Amino acid sequence: MRIADRFGSGTPVISFEFFPPKTDAGFAALFHSIAELKQLAPAFVSVTWGAGGSTRAELVATLDQLEASEIENVLALGGDQPESYEPPAGALRFANELVALIQPRRRFCIGAACYPETHPKAVSAEHDLAMLVQKVRAGAEFLITQLFFDDADYFAFVARARRAGITVPIVPGIMPVVSTASIRRMTTLCGARIPEELGRALDVAGADDERALEIGVEWATSQCRELLRRGAPGLHFYTLNRSPATRRVFEQLSL
Repeated sequence: MRIADRFGSGTPVISFEFFPPKTDAGFAALFHSIAELKQLAPAFVSVTWGAGGSTRAELVATLDQLEASEIENVLALGGDQPESYEPPAGALRFANELVALIQPRRRFCIGAACYPETHPKAVSAEHDLAMLVQKVRAGAEFLITQLFFDDADYFAFVARARRAGITVPIVPGIMPVVSTASIRRMTTLCGARIPEELGRALDVAGADDERALEIGVEWATSQCRELLRRGAPGLHFYTLNRSPATRRVFEQLSL
């Protein structure tokens, strides 16, 4: 199943992201979440994998392995890099280079990331959008956004992307808040903005994670309703390998 082929049917394409845990307990929790979320019948799930500065030859070997395993879709991401990171000789520097490396292999449907509030390392919003145009021209067939909490940012970004000639589906990335401390840490790293109303509510919740989750579910549900009402092609949930918040959003949306 090529993911890009799922768009355009009139039915929102719903998907989840997981990441490989580092401990046995983490894997046990992940597989429990997978069992819970499987019941929601997502169109696809993405599983992140850190290439760790792989050289072009190592990436080619990885693509060979994916082809041999009959994988049909690749989400080509630049990944998070430490401030002092220097790629080794022969490594790719930007996601558009990875997309271009994958594109000749016609088996793969390629997705890529985009940033409604601009990539935190971009020199400007205009330059960030120009780099996104390069990714799409290199072969990206659909885009998934970084997390955001203000739908106005998403719709303004989509309008800018369309004016720049980008026509592929742009799927909003949603992360229901489950902890005040963790979401503040994540948004600091990725450059996402917490709106004042949400920020005040999370300040009141403080270290009470149960209250933060309630706030997060309510906010994410409101976001998703507006996104779908105004024509977003789907929803991609950053689950943090947990199921309760995502399940509750689904129940309230009746997806």
